[in-house]
Amino acid sequence: MDRFRAMQAFIRIVDGGSLSAAARSLGVSLPAVVRTLAGLEEHLGTRLLNRTTRRINLTDDGQQFYERARQILAEVEDAELSMSSARRRPGGTLSLTAPVVYGRLKLMPVLAEYRRRFPDVGVRLLLLDRNVNLIEEGLDLAIRIGALADSSLVATELARVRRVLFASGAYLRRHGSPRHPCELAKHACLSLSVIAPADHWRFRDEGKELAVKVRPAFVSNSADAVIGMAEAGAGIGVALSYQIERQLARRTLQLVLDEYAPAPVPVSALHPHGRLTAAKVREFLALAAAALGERSTRPAI
Repeated sequence: MDRFRAMQAFIRIVDGGSLSAAARSLGVSLPAVVRTLAGLEEHLGTRLLNRTTRRINLTDDGQQFYERARQILAEVEDAELSMSSARRRPGGTLSLTAPVVYGRLKLMPVLAEYRRRFPDVGVRLLLLDRNVNLIEEGLDLAIRIGALADSSLVATELARVRRVLFASGAYLRRHGSPRHPCELAKHACLSLSVIAPADHWRFRDEGKELAVKVRPAFVSNSADAVIGMAEAGAGIGVALSYQIERQLARRTLQLVLDEYAPAPVPVSALHPHGRLTAAKVREFLALAAAALGERSTRPAI
């Protein structure tokens, strides 16, 4: 048994969430992956995975072996890359996914500059408002907004964004500008369902979290729809700060109750262990961090 390839297959199984996903990722048959896993477990003398028809779970021994094997493979990849001068120049294809609006408004300028600097690198961008499996989809990076779940991936923080309230000047002249979140009960509220419950919005008041019941006059999963309704004078909307930068600059909208906004949330780039050493990924992260905000790398939590 090739123990190095067996470790690779095992990590692909865990990261992909299934044996079939690992088979697709490795370009081999499902029976071959099953045999490799069985051989690895026999060699180690322990069960690594508990398997059902729907999902797989790591055993305690499997979790320990996964962490060690992942570290070993990352070190091998680092060693190979350090010995290959040709790999120090970005090449190949950078594949990433991002939320639709963030990708359109914030990432496109970064990717355009990236292509200008590194014309030998192709870019494949998937704009999706849902999380996808990086290993199964063959992606180098995923841009995520907000707190991160426990993950085997590494998170590189690129920026922070705030949840903000806004309205048109015409609406505020007709109905008045609220001075405290509790006054929102008297206003028509335009809710973006993907970032806040339709009828309860959260704030920070003197360092404490405050939940306020609101009257949802309009609810949508589209930031563009909520912003459009606010520009039309239909009420007070909620969205993320980057989504209304242009409207604030044009003064078609203005911030409301900004002093009560909750704490900013991170915009993170997630990537598999070891993938950070690839020049195409490393150069993109450096460029994105400089363009979007402060960079800090940490385990995904």
